[in-house]
Parts: sequence; C-alpha cells; structure tokens
Amino acid sequence: MKTDSLLKPCARSDRLAARMAVWLVALPASVVFALPMPSFATQEPDYTLVRQLEGAEVREYPAYTVAEVVVPGPATKAGNQAFPILAGFIFGKNKGERKFTMTAPVTQVAVPVKLAMTAPVTQTTAPGGFLVQFVLPKGVSAASAPEPTDARVMLREVPPSRVAVIRFSGFWSEANYDKNLTKLQSALRDADLAWTGEAVYSRYNPPFRPWFMRRNEIWLHLASKP
Repeated sequence: MKTDSLLKPCARSDRLAARMAVWLVALPASVVFALPMPSFATQEPDYTLVRQLEGAEVREYPAYTVAEVVVPGPATKAGNQAFPILAGFIFGKNKGERKFTMTAPVTQVAVPVKLAMTAPVTQTTAPGGFLVQFVLPKGVSAASAPEPTDARVMLREVPPSRVAVIRFSGFWSEANYDKNLTKLQSALRDADLAWTGEAVYSRYNPPFRPWFMRRNEIWLHLASKP
C-alpha cells in the first residue's frame, strides 16, 4: 500500500498555511507548548506497507528530503521552539525567497551527543536536545532546495528506511507517548524484530484538530530488514 503522491498546492492552501503559522506563533507560550507541532497539508512521503503487527505495522520509505533544526527542548517545548525556525524557511526565508507547502508528518527525535548526518552535513555535535524535521515536497532534494538564510536550518536527504509504526490519537502527553512506545516495543519483541536508535514522534495535524481525530505516530527504525 502506498500513500498518494504529493500534489501541487493551491494558492488557498498556501494562504491558509501562512495564516495558521502566524496564528500559532502569536499564541501565548503556555498554550502553544500544549499543542502538537502542526502540519497544514495531507501530503506525505510515499511508503509501502511491509508487514502488519499486533497493533502496529512495518513500513518501507524511499529516500526523501527534510529541513531540520536541533532545539534544546524539553520534549514538550521542542515543537514550539523549532516551528518558527523551520516555518520561516518553508515560507520564504531562503535564498530566492522560494515558498513550499508544508507536508506531513513533522517529526521529533531526541538527539544523542553525537548526531551522524549524511551530506551536505557530515556530522554535527550537539549537547543533547531534539531534532525536529519538516518533510519537503516530493521532487525537492537537498541539492535543488534553496539555501536557508537561517544557519540553524539544515537540509538533509533521509536514506531509504524500514520503520515500525504505531498510530494513536490524542494531545501530546508524556504518559500517552510512553504508553504507546511501550506497546510498539512489545509488538516488535513478539515479532522477534530488533530496532535501533531513538524513537521518532510524528505529528500530522494542525492545532485546531479535535483530540480524538488527531493522528500521532511513533516510529522505530528496524535494525535489519525482516
């Protein structure tokens, strides 16, 4: 099963995304920190469903490109810290002032002391924190994307990967996250599948989406192909 290919955005979608970006940044910090990181589009990278697990699934993603930034966190604040930085790049803060439509998901992962990256950045040392990524539209590569004017924004090609995924609804909370991560890890152990690296938290919805309609996911990269 594959998701639909990314579609060319309409002008109305761009205007809505821009208005929502301004609205989010203008919210009081106490409100924004309680909201998941928004995504304004239904577009997302293609993937193939490889295997169905108990309450989870295994997907295979081809390579795609991201704009990313490392922020100090904690986890409850990382999305809000990263959003204005990455949204600035998406909405034209780049050489050429090129604008992109935001896609889904927006991902967040804890960063170890050493963060290995592929070209154009070979390796970045960070004293901990969280790596937050916006997926760029299909067909945009790190080479073809405009250069960010904010030095904190990095462009990277994410290599093909196979990930185990659990999907759940609700607002962000540590308890909700931990409960579903435990479920995913248990499903992998039952299937005799090993994972590697930190768990990735993926958000798909704008902040006005009701909690029961929200799509959240946790990804674990598999150590080897099952």
